[in-house]
Parts: sequence; structure tokens; C-alpha cells
Amino acid sequence: MKSELSRRRFIAAAGLGAAGAAHPSLLSGVAPPEVPPRKFYTVLSLGRIGFKGNFQQSVELAAKYGFEGVDPDSGYFSQLSDDQLKKLLDELKAKNLKLGAAGLPGDFRQDEQTFSDDLKKLPTAARVLEAAGVTRVSTWILSFSDDLTYLQNFRAHACRLRACAEVLRDHGQRLGLEYVGPKTSWRGSRHPFVHTLSEMKELMVAIGTDNLGVQLDSYHWFNAEETEADLLALRSQDVVTVDLNDAPAGVPLDKLMDLSRELPAATGVIPVKAFLDALLKIGYDGPIQAEPFNAGLRAMPVDQACGATAAAIKKAFSLAGVA
Repeated sequence: MKSELSRRRFIAAAGLGAAGAAHPSLLSGVAPPEVPPRKFYTVLSLGRIGFKGNFQQSVELAAKYGFEGVDPDSGYFSQLSDDQLKKLLDELKAKNLKLGAAGLPGDFRQDEQTFSDDLKKLPTAARVLEAAGVTRVSTWILSFSDDLTYLQNFRAHACRLRACAEVLRDHGQRLGLEYVGPKTSWRGSRHPFVHTLSEMKELMVAIGTDNLGVQLDSYHWFNAEETEADLLALRSQDVVTVDLNDAPAGVPLDKLMDLSRELPAATGVIPVKAFLDALLKIGYDGPIQAEPFNAGLRAMPVDQACGATAAAIKKAFSLAGVA
């Protein structure tokens, strides 16, 4: 891809080809704007593409298909001695692989006793992730409740997530929160909850710690009818991790389902170029992974699915002018 970009720039600069000769910026003597360098890195997330596999399998598949990172696995890391963990991290470095964002251990959505028990275990898990060099943790927010009003739910989330964020902060980790955008996820519920970026910002203010950010998802961004301008209002440190996907063709916006998506740039329904352009402009430097929730992909052998996912991400990146 880099060689192709270099070839295109040479043609434009030299005035070769009809398209190059007619470019308005060339006619005016102004060079085309440079695409900001890509700082974010591609992660193979087997769970997000519908497969189960251990950490070592993820590493081998990521290296085979040209990904730049893998999901952390705190459970697996906890079983390793210090020497074994160091050896693992050295292996990742040798394969040019980074660790992405870990899922928030435990479940803050359950009853008070379950949450309390899980919160007591969080420092241990956070220490394990810290030892592996993981600085990003993320989770998603359910966009409705059949029991709690918006305000009751807002207060409960702020209280519980504040407790989680404070533990993670002690171990050098940021917590990314994902809103779920599709109208079909919350429209029929008794009490809709956070499902837009602006609402998520309000929740983060209420939580109040200094280690919070957003887990961005192009599908939710599109379903929330947000724009590139909404993303440009964020800073790089406001984004903890990013999921990339496309929407099925021919389905009205208000009929899109959360768990039925496509690989990045598969249909062109989601304006992936605008989404990625914004990430490039704000200098986002974290992990980005596909999350298609796609039955056709899940039906493939895992090797084939990983190859298809890698190709889809490369296609999306090419639309934004980056390799």
C-alpha cells in the first residue's frame, strides 16, 4: 500500500495522467493535504469475530495474517510466573505484536452482592494486567433498563463504574466505556439509557475520575446518527479503544440490529473514511479491531475468517489513505 501511495503522489506531482492534470489543487499550485500518519494499530480479537481460542492461538493467527496486536488475557497471564510472562512479552515483541484493551473483569451490571464480590477481585486482575503492560480496559453500557429509570440507572452506573475506575487508576489503566447505538436495542424498553456519545460524556463527568475514555464503535456511531465533527471534538486520550465494522445493505436505520453487522468496508453503508479520518486527525494511538457479529464469518474456518478480517481492515484503511 505504501508503494501504491508513493506512485500516486509521484504521478500527481509530475502532472501525469488525466486525473492528476485536472486536480484543482495542482491547477492552483497548492499541494494536496497530507494524510496524518496512522498511530492506531490493528488487533485480532477472536471473540469479536465469533471464535473461541486460547491466547497462543490468537498470537499465531495475528502474526500469520499481519495484525499488529492481540487481545490481552488476564486469566491466562495470571497462570504465568514472572519469568514466563517476560518470555511471553518478549515473544510478542519479536512478532511485532502489541496488547490491545482488556475487557473489564467482573460484571458491574448484576445485583449488589455480585458486584461487590467482583470488585474485590478487580485489584488482583488489574495487577496482572499491569505486569503485562496493559494500560487500557473497556466495557459496554446496556442501553436500557426495564427496572430503573434513566436517573436511577445513571446514578447506579456512576457509582459502580467510579469504584472500578479508581481501582484501575491505581494500576495505571484507563477505562473505556462503550455506548450501544441501535434504536432496536432500546426503543422497545421501558426505560432507555445511554446510547449516544453526548450521553456517554455526561456519564463520564458524573463518574469523575481522570482515567476515563470512550470505547468507540463505528456501528454505534452510525446508529446514533453522529458525524465526523462529533469525533473531532474528542482528544486522542479520550478514546481508549475502537471497534470497526459496517452495516448490512438495504436495512433502514431504525431496523438495524446490534448483533447483525458486516466486516469493515464490506457494504459502504457506514462512512468508514470519515470515521477513520477523524481518528487520524485527533492522533488516536490505540488499538482498533473488527467486531462484525456476522453469521457468514462465523461459519468459516477460523483461519479463513482471520484472513477475511485482515483484508477488510486493510480495505477500510485504504479508503482513508493509510496502510
